[in-house]
Parts: sequence; C-alpha cells; structure tokens
Amino acid sequence: MTNIGNMYGPNFTFLGIPACDLDNPASYAGADVIIVGAPIDSGTSYRSGAKMGPQAIRGADYLSHDGDRPNLSLRVNPLKDLKIFDAGDLLMPGGDLVKSLALLEEATEKISRAGAIAVVLGGDHSIASADVAGIAHHRGMGKISMIHFDAHADTGEDQWGALVGHGTPMRRLIDSGAVRGDRFLQLGLRGYWPDPATLDWMRDQGMRSYEMTEIHHRGLDVVLNESFATLTDGCDGVFLSVDIDVVDPGMAPGTGTPEPGGMTSRELLEAVRRICSELPIVGIDMVEVAPAYDSSEITSLLANRVILEALSAIALRKSGGTYQPTRNLLDR
Repeated sequence: MTNIGNMYGPNFTFLGIPACDLDNPASYAGADVIIVGAPIDSGTSYRSGAKMGPQAIRGADYLSHDGDRPNLSLRVNPLKDLKIFDAGDLLMPGGDLVKSLALLEEATEKISRAGAIAVVLGGDHSIASADVAGIAHHRGMGKISMIHFDAHADTGEDQWGALVGHGTPMRRLIDSGAVRGDRFLQLGLRGYWPDPATLDWMRDQGMRSYEMTEIHHRGLDVVLNESFATLTDGCDGVFLSVDIDVVDPGMAPGTGTPEPGGMTSRELLEAVRRICSELPIVGIDMVEVAPAYDSSEITSLLANRVILEALSAIALRKSGGTYQPTRNLLDR
C-alpha cells in the first residue's frame, strides 16, 4: 500500500489532526477514526475533477488548522475527544481505476481491523464499491447496512461497457454480497435516471430508495426514523455514503453531475448528525466534490462540515450523550 501524503498539492492534514502511516500500525495505535484520501475520478461519466476533492475538503475552513473544533450544538470537541489520524492520500493512478480501487479496499480493511472507523475523502463515487467491501471483509459479508445520499442511484449494470465507474458501485456491492439489498437505503434521488430495467433490478433486491419528492412531502425526520429501523435490523454496523450532489446545485455547484431540486445544506448536515449520533457507524465516504466547478469554495466547505458533523456526532455517541435539537443552547 502506498501512502504519499496529499497526492495533489501541499501536504497537510484534515484541520490539523495528527498524520499516520497505514503501513506503520504504531502510528495509529488506538485510533477511533482514520481519514484517508481517495483522489480518483476516472470513474466519472460527465465532468471530471473529483480527484482534487480530498485536498479541497481538507483545506476548506476559515479557522486555524489547529486540531481543535468544539461543536456548538453537540457540546463535544471531536478532534480532541476522539483519537483521529489522517493517513493522507492513497497513490491512485488515474489510468488504472481497478488497481486504484483495490488499493482502497485493502486500506479500509486494514483500518477496520485496527478497530477504527474509516472516513474516506473522494474522489468519484466508484470508490464506494471498494471502501465498503474492505470493511465487509473484516466485519462480515452482508453484516453492514448502508445509507446512501445521492441524486443518482449508482446501480447501473455497467457504465459504457465497464463494470466499474461512478454509476455502478451500489450494484457491485449488492452483487458481491458485501451489502444486502434489503439493508441498502438511498435518500435524495431525483432527475431522469435510472431506466425502468434498473429500477426493476433495484426493486428485486429489496432496496428502498427515497426520491427527493417523497422526502419533501413526508418530511426528512419521518424518512430517517423509518430508515434507522431498517438499517439496524440484522446488521452489526452502518456505512454512510454521501455524494455531495444530493444537495441542490444552488448550494453545492462544485460537482460533476449536478441535478436541480436537491436537499439544502442544512438538511444534509442535520441528517448526518442524527445518523452518526444514533447509529453504529463503521465507515463513511464523502464523494464527488469537484473544486474546478465550485463557487467561493461553498461545496468544499459543505463537504468539510459534513465530515466534521459526522465526527462530532460519533464523539457524542461514544460519550453516551444524545442529540437534543430543541433544547436551549445555553442549557446543554
């Protein structure tokens, strides 16, 4: 496995947390969370550029990178309350997507076996076929449920004849047995794909996909409550996968396949906070941030905050606390 710091640009860690080397277990002994970059975008089908996502997510913050972030709402300081390391980027050759994904699968299995939660900064969504599979090799095939935020289902049989790409990872995970179809939930779908044949396949696997219209009319909290009951039924852990294009492109323009009509940034952050404070998270990926199409870094900053909210909620859960959104801030 090749750990190289940051593959594109200056070498720095997420918000100043300590670095580690995945080939040196002593450097991440006792870790609660290990962040790793997957800078690959050769799985894209439209605009590329997500290989620059890990660098942008690490750097998008107006505060000092000092490893100190007290969360206003949750009253935790995840970067201090948890033992978190940044392993830098994996060396992912752009011309060999299959080899790159194999490296990521090896890395997340290693992180999981070390007792840590893998947080993967993408990269395009093809990486989900590898990062979830690596954790499943450790925790058991079919023992991980998945909650997937995305405008697109990513369940294609192939992508222009290729089995790997950002339009196929969820089918690869279900076909391999890494994740059960009836424990695979998607939120935020909209637009003009998949086609009827793909939708039929999804139905036959027992998948549950919440279109954005359904979320709007039923309410996000209702959908999350329903989802949590399914995710924890017969599975030992939950993987959270967030494609930034689940958010409306007016709030997250920096992505390769924008689709109007998505979630607000506040809705996504609130959902991530609930998921990571209430469920046994075993892995996270944050994908499809393409800085070249961003405006004033608003997409990169949102992705940074998705990771920070997830870490904060994990710290809250570890402390035994509960999220109380309606309680007076000063009484918490």
